[in-house]
Amino acid sequence: MEMVMSNILLIGAIVLIILVLAVAVSCIKIVPQAHAMIVERLGVYLATWGVGPHFKAPFIDRVAKRVILKEQVVDFPPQPVITKDNVTMQIDTVVYFQITDPKLYAYGVENPIMAIENLTATTLRNIIGDLELDETLTSRETINTKMRATLDVATDPWGIKVNRVELKNIIPPAAIQDAMEKQMKAERERREAILRAEGEKKSTVLVAEGKKESAILDAEAEKQAAILRAEAKKEATIREAEGQADAILKIQQANADGLRMIKEAAPDKSVIQLKSLEAFARAADGKATKIIIPSEIQGIAGLAKAVSEIALNEK
Repeated sequence: MEMVMSNILLIGAIVLIILVLAVAVSCIKIVPQAHAMIVERLGVYLATWGVGPHFKAPFIDRVAKRVILKEQVVDFPPQPVITKDNVTMQIDTVVYFQITDPKLYAYGVENPIMAIENLTATTLRNIIGDLELDETLTSRETINTKMRATLDVATDPWGIKVNRVELKNIIPPAAIQDAMEKQMKAERERREAILRAEGEKKSTVLVAEGKKESAILDAEAEKQAAILRAEAKKEATIREAEGQADAILKIQQANADGLRMIKEAAPDKSVIQLKSLEAFARAADGKATKIIIPSEIQGIAGLAKAVSEIALNEK
């Protein structure tokens, strides 16, 4: 009996030790990077645990909330909004936020994400209500900036910092979309017509400039050809004149050489008179009907005739 009791006590002690160890292990908490834990003692805020291991008192302390400190993204569904010119459209937003104070995040508002969604919808309606349709479609950056500033101020008591707000889609009514598409098509056709006209104008200008350049080149070529022809003609005239001058010079040189040879031969008077007669004969050349012969060479002429007749009789 005593042995049974001792075994029971031993088992009980082992179970107690295991329970104590289990409770002790459960009281050790490790907070990972970019996270935080809100700890309460008997239902009252106690501390905010940062990164690392922590120990809580068993049974009286509890982790009330685990908070993610990284930047988070929430994509809200499209919200109906009305513009200043009474056009209803659907706009969905994307909010980038980060928890800066875990305590305020845990106790500031019951459901922070729903609160941000509702605040985003009301802020968006207020901003779009002051804009017309065209301004809404072309002022995304302005709307984003206004919404971020408004949300950032409103979420400060909740320990949330809104880093950026983006309008994901702006969906106007179907009739407005059709009108916009027709307007865009007309604008594209107008731009196409302008580009085509500018292209044709530029082509015409280029063709005219090409013709002008071609005419200038042709005129320049014709001018160069005329200059070359004039220079060739000038060169030919110069060479012809030089040839004639050379011929005259050679004739004069031949005459001078003949006169020099006659002078060197020292001919008598009869030879000179005979040469004069030959010169008169050549001057007549069978065309003159009357030749006047000087008296000093008439005797030579009669002598020449007599010599000629004697020669004929001997034959």
